[in-house]
Amino acid sequence: MENTLKLIKKTIKKIRPYINSDGGDLEFVKFEDGIVYIRLLGACVGCSSADTTVKGGIETMFLEEVPGVIGVEQVKDEE
Repeated sequence: MENTLKLIKKTIKKIRPYINSDGGDLEFVKFEDGIVYIRLLGACVGCSSADTTVKGGIETMFLEEVPGVIGVEQVKDEE
């Protein structure tokens, strides 16, 4: 599990520059039952492309980079 968390954090570091370039950011929330939970921040909040970014980009990276990850879910703060 510890190695998985290291790989998750390493993958976030790889993804972050792409998200930052559009004025956004992401934060690791937790890893549970093969799912990485993240929170999008900055310009990503409320962006119409956020779901596509999570499933089409971020999730793809995690599936390729971190053994044991079966998906990525976005944690949204209730307003």
